[in-house]
Amino acid sequence: MRSNEIRFEKTNQVVDFVKTHSEIISRGNGRCYGDASLAENAVSTLNYDKVISFDNATGVIDCEAGITMDSILEVIVPKGWFLPVTPGTKYITIGGAVASNIHGKNHHIDGTFGNHVIDLDVLVSSGDIITCSSDLNSNLFEATLGGMGLTGIILRIKFKLKKIETSYIKQTQIKARNLAEILDLFEKYQHSTYSVAWIDCLKTGTSSGRSILILGENAVLDDLNDHQRLSPFPLHSKRHLTFPVNIPSFILNKYTVKAFNFAYYHKNLRQQFDSIIPYDPFFYPLDIVLHWNRGYGRKGVVQYQFVLPKETSQVGLTDILQRINKKGMGSFLAVLKLFGKQESLISFPMEGYTLALDFPIRDGLFEFLDELDRLVLEYGGRIYLTKDARMKPEMFWGGYPNAKRFVEIVKHYNPDLKFRSLLSDRLQITI
Repeated sequence: MRSNEIRFEKTNQVVDFVKTHSEIISRGNGRCYGDASLAENAVSTLNYDKVISFDNATGVIDCEAGITMDSILEVIVPKGWFLPVTPGTKYITIGGAVASNIHGKNHHIDGTFGNHVIDLDVLVSSGDIITCSSDLNSNLFEATLGGMGLTGIILRIKFKLKKIETSYIKQTQIKARNLAEILDLFEKYQHSTYSVAWIDCLKTGTSSGRSILILGENAVLDDLNDHQRLSPFPLHSKRHLTFPVNIPSFILNKYTVKAFNFAYYHKNLRQQFDSIIPYDPFFYPLDIVLHWNRGYGRKGVVQYQFVLPKETSQVGLTDILQRINKKGMGSFLAVLKLFGKQESLISFPMEGYTLALDFPIRDGLFEFLDELDRLVLEYGGRIYLTKDARMKPEMFWGGYPNAKRFVEIVKHYNPDLKFRSLLSDRLQITI
């Protein structure tokens, strides 16, 4: 479909628009993989992007919803602060971070982004702007965190930052021979602030699920060498590489994926490798390459991310990896993370393990993903709404135990279903 995109800079402009239009969804920087920010009318927040206030003493920042994380970082890092939670790209808006209630490599320690939000303003379908928090209009607050924009347009967010002594990361990489070993390593290092693993999804036999665990801590001054201490708060680079063309689809096959996985696993010659690196390559390794999606060919890519509870993670991940291997549906990027406990209305994380896979679009892929959906549900898991582009309604309603309550709150603040998206209609949330 074609969307009518509207941009605004002043609050009254978007209030007037909401009062006179229907079938609206807010849209940030468009980094969702699916259709969550697509509707007949897409209200872009990108020009609504000011920092309202920043208290350097307490680390509390108040900003408009359209400001992106990379712009926030430019303000806060030189002052000795960092984002409390960040995903794998810094090019998302803070409003989008709330609507998706994003998680990062530190969920098992610090939870989701919403855990650090003090309060926020939401423009609801009546045209009223409601301030909400965990104590004020708490039902609206809970349904907005991870609510994919269905309660209204998020206008302002106040949240707490993380204090840092330097902007470097003390990184440790550890090889794991198989899935059982990587899960053991996650448990062994569960007190590490940041943890994530690259996983080889096509290796079979006793090496099935071989991985590299990547741990991180915010480096302190004593961790740095003399050169790094001269400038302990380097910012991310604004220089980028560009993927020039779409890769021909015939190049993307299980053999090239296997070759890539072999090279990536063996790039570290030692079992454990320690280093001190800037925050940019640790948190945002793909941001340096513009149009990286062209690497998946003209047909594009689907990212499939699911979470399984701890008690079923090993058997469930083993089953899913075996089926991926049998189908030859290899993923160049396969990322495993540990989630901590999460009490929330509609957000994606639950205590357990989440696996994100990038699949080049090819014949038979969507039927195969339907098969994986059934497995995820059977093992008690669910799919990440932010990255979903194709799951069926029963997967949402079966995977999110609070879905009914969430929809009741959405319909209270959005009774005429003015705010809706292709995703919400597809999942039968707004129809």
